[in-house]
Amino acid sequence: MILFSFKCPNCQSENVHVAYKYNTASNGSREMFLCRECNSSFSETKNTFLAGLKKPVSTIWQVIKARTEGGSLNATCRVFDIAKNTLLSWERKFTGLYRTLFTYSMAHAYIEMLIEGDEFYTKVHKNLPPEESKGWTIVLMDRASRFIWEMTCGKKDRSLFEKAINTLAEIVERTGDITLLTDGERRYGNILLEICHELIRTGKPGRPRKTLKKGVTVRVKNKGSQAHKKGRKKPKYQTTCPQHPETSDNVSDEATHANHVEANNSAMRRKCSPYRRKTNTYAKSQTGLQRVLNLYWVIHNFLRVHFTTKEVPAVSLGVIESGFTAEKLFNTKLI
Repeated sequence: MILFSFKCPNCQSENVHVAYKYNTASNGSREMFLCRECNSSFSETKNTFLAGLKKPVSTIWQVIKARTEGGSLNATCRVFDIAKNTLLSWERKFTGLYRTLFTYSMAHAYIEMLIEGDEFYTKVHKNLPPEESKGWTIVLMDRASRFIWEMTCGKKDRSLFEKAINTLAEIVERTGDITLLTDGERRYGNILLEICHELIRTGKPGRPRKTLKKGVTVRVKNKGSQAHKKGRKKPKYQTTCPQHPETSDNVSDEATHANHVEANNSAMRRKCSPYRRKTNTYAKSQTGLQRVLNLYWVIHNFLRVHFTTKEVPAVSLGVIESGFTAEKLFNTKLI
């Protein structure tokens, strides 16, 4: 998959050449291409974020950066003197960037991966109890690179967990050794076992034993006191799903935690206005909240240098060789 290609948008032919250059009011000169197969012409910004935009790239980037540093929608529009519909249209374009970059990331193969999973929530539309809120957000993050694989919001039910675990199952197909670590939430492992399992046939009578695929491990850390609970107490550290006999459990108890993704979620409460506590900046709808999460996913993974690793997460993971600039990101072909 090529992020920056000049294929003909009509016939997908690569037999194109530069026809001429033209000047824009705010973004310098650009090139027009001509397809030798179907004789159609198109600009270099065709099917990109910048298609049809007249604002300078520097202004767009300043606005988007403000949104991912804690600015609410209305406040950002007031500060930069832009219309609310303009900002909304820019944020919707990031959904196309998210799909492109997510597909590109999934196309790579990985040797080993340690993924932390956690959930946090905000209120959506009304001040409802947590169990009724549609603002629950599941985050799956690679520990070493801080690359966020999944950031999906919705009601905390089976369908939300299934969407996150389906992403995890795709990663399993491309990774030889993967470990999922969570803080006590067993639905991750239970659904993963349903979706991604093997049957161990020993030749003995009876139903074959179901285990996770070879190389896959799910471990949880049971937090909090269990003194008030009846019955047998759970150990603090557990491998919750049956592992494949050839899977080596090389994660120690001390390394079984989700501290890094929890720190990311705490930062999200500062950097994403709908998640702030004790304010009225709730998300107006689940669709709007997911739009902002897609925006944050792109900026976090491909543009912003992580303060701990000192690298852009996508670079640290090996997805790209160097971090994107705003202009390079906006010239990515959308799907």
